[in-house]
Amino acid sequence: MTSLRIQKDLKDGIYFITCTVRNWYHVLDRKNRWNILLNSLKYCQNQKGLKIYAWVFMMDHIHLLVEHKDVIGFLRDFKRHTTREMKKSILAHEPRTAKLFETPEGFQFWGKTNMPEKVENFTFFEQKYQYIHFNPVKKQYVRNPQDWVFSSANQEELLSITQLEA
Repeated sequence: MTSLRIQKDLKDGIYFITCTVRNWYHVLDRKNRWNILLNSLKYCQNQKGLKIYAWVFMMDHIHLLVEHKDVIGFLRDFKRHTTREMKKSILAHEPRTAKLFETPEGFQFWGKTNMPEKVENFTFFEQKYQYIHFNPVKKQYVRNPQDWVFSSANQEELLSITQLEA
C-alpha cells in the first residue's frame, strides 16, 4: 500500500492529520502517554511556531488540525520524538508489549501514513473541526465532546488553540 504523504510543494498551510498507532494497538490509554503527546505538541507550539486549531487523542490514534510553515518537518520530528518517548514508557510499564512494535527496521510506534488532507476552504475546515471533537462521542467514550479531557473541545485548555481568522 502506498503511504499518503504531504507533497513537498504543498508543505505549508493548514492540514487535517491522523496519526495512528501501528496496527491500531490500544496503547494510548494511559495518562502518561497522552502527556508525552501533549508535551511534544506544546514544545512544537512554543519553539517551532506550530498552530493548533483542534486536536484529540484517542486510544489508538490522534487527530490534529494544524498549520505550520513546514508540516512535513513538524510531523517527522513529532513522530520521531514521540516514538522514542513511547518506547521508554512501554519498556518501563509493559515490556512485553514492546514486541508488538518491533520491525526489521527497529521500533515502529506510529503507522506509516498520516492521512494528510490540506484544508482548502472554511467548509472543509469546519467539517474536520467537528469530526475531531465528536470522535470520542462517536466511539461512545463520552456523551459530550467537552467531557473528553484529551481534546480541544475540553475547557481545560491543555494546549493553546489558534482561532481561525475570518
